[in-house]
Amino acid sequence: MDPARKRTVRLIVALTAAIFLAGGLMYTSFSAGDPSVTPSKLAASAVPGKSYQVTGKVSAWKKQGSVQRFMLRDRDGARAVPVTYDGPVPDPFRNGREVIITVRKQGTAFVGEKDSLITKCPSKYENKDTPA
Repeated sequence: MDPARKRTVRLIVALTAAIFLAGGLMYTSFSAGDPSVTPSKLAASAVPGKSYQVTGKVSAWKKQGSVQRFMLRDRDGARAVPVTYDGPVPDPFRNGREVIITVRKQGTAFVGEKDSLITKCPSKYENKDTPA
């Protein structure tokens, strides 16, 4: 086989392999993501036993021993789901604070997985040019 033709074939094979590898990497990256859902989407489509990462605002928070019971509400306040959580609670956790938590549906309520409660810090998202 002609040396120039060999180089062309090698180049085509190498480029084809690179394209397939890049496509596989992109597919894996996007399919592995676990996007957060809102309480309204969670209430509409939750399947018992499956884990969901949900983002919302805390309301009607009650502490009973080590167990936290609260409603997780959409940002616009349209819909809320009941959550029970037994685990460590971050210091800034309170009513009105936005949180991310991994939950599983049990009956009509959602049970938070231990060590999955994260409180979003609002000071990180404030405009620094605007005086407080």
